[in-house]
Amino acid sequence: MRMRAKKNREERLQKVEHMLCVVNEDVIDIDSSFNDKRPLWVELGCGKGAFATQMSARHPEVNYLAFEKVRDVMLMAMEKADREGCGNLKFYDGDAENICTLLGENKISALFINFCDPWSKKRYAKRRLTSPIFLEKYKKVLAENARIFFKTDNRELFDYSLETFTEAGFTLDNVCFDLHNSPMNETNIPTEYEKNFSAKGFTINYLEAFI
Repeated sequence: MRMRAKKNREERLQKVEHMLCVVNEDVIDIDSSFNDKRPLWVELGCGKGAFATQMSARHPEVNYLAFEKVRDVMLMAMEKADREGCGNLKFYDGDAENICTLLGENKISALFINFCDPWSKKRYAKRRLTSPIFLEKYKKVLAENARIFFKTDNRELFDYSLETFTEAGFTLDNVCFDLHNSPMNETNIPTEYEKNFSAKGFTINYLEAFI
């Protein structure tokens, strides 16, 4: 279901436009976007911002960049981050398709993919954020020793991702089919979507991947 357009959206966006990253000629200007040079962590599809705001607060030693292609959803995330004073958090209004051009090589120290669209039909498999096409893009933008952190409630997508990560040459770590009943849940930050579906009895799958 498509989200109803937010009231006074453009006016509200103007009030929090300082939360947007700086983009020059279709390239994200990291140095101009953040006050200090720190490791860059990126989240693809931040939703309403619960995960992004908590991660930025928990890790003031990094710069956190959140992608979100649904503008009304991003607006809520930006307003939340502004209210909570997340000075090391910025947003990009778009998806990850052009991540290599947007960021350049070896920029990202940690990449978070939380509950992305599973694109269940096979003909749409190339759109999955863990498809071979995207994994090759991530290889270019990940810095040395960087990790990808992936969560999903969709077991078919998770099984698919276990295969694609391995076939792309990634090493898998902390693979878990029930995150909330594992020791790793002690440090887990749930997204809004995660809370909702976990409450309905869905188990959360989790993995980390690195080259």
